[in-house]
Amino acid sequence: MPIYEYKCNLCGYKFERFQSFSEDPVRTCPRCGGEVKRLISRSSFILRGTGWYATDYAKKNGGSDARTSREERTPSKCSSCSSGNCSNYSSS
Repeated sequence: MPIYEYKCNLCGYKFERFQSFSEDPVRTCPRCGGEVKRLISRSSFILRGTGWYATDYAKKNGGSDARTSREERTPSKCSSCSSGNCSNYSSS
């Protein structure tokens, strides 16, 4: 059941109500009896399960078929040369 947010036009009081989709919107303020309007607010919407970006494609350290990042594939070079093929070379 969705939560709707309302604001009174008279006193400015903001409040929330759990209402079904088929239920009529609130018309009067519970504090002063003034007219209210429904506000548009940000909802918390979460995609759950497999196949969504947040669960499958955004994994940094995924399963067996996860590709390594560019930094992991590119060997680091030492500071004293440009080839990276010297005794100071570190593969970590």
